Amino acid sequence: MVVYQESAERADRLFHALADATRREIVALTLTGEHSVSQLARRFPMSFAAVQKHVAVLERAGLVSKQRQGREQRVRGNADALREARRLLDQLADVWRGRLDRINMILADPDPDP
Repeated sequence: MVVYQESAERADRLFHALADATRREIVALTLTGEHSVSQLARRFPMSFAAVQKHVAVLERAGLVSKQRQGREQRVRGNADALREARRLLDQLADVWRGRLDRINMILADPDPDP
């Protein structure tokens, strides 16, 4: 149960982080190369502090990592975390495909047993 709980919390953090368009854009930018938080902040119509908060959410989810380089904090995307999100979505899709297949079998049965 503990393993499942940790896995569920990890999935919640991943999908919560990816639910926001700004955070998705930050992930996309940082997957193409490392950026400072200042560089990222200049790209968005919001305060530096707001961008820092978005980066913190992404970091907690494991989607980006930050490293201090002098006075700057450099942000780098984590492709492995996106692959994990994709794997989780594929698992959910498999579950729902199975459920739909079962519903179709039940609906197709002309003489269901009482």
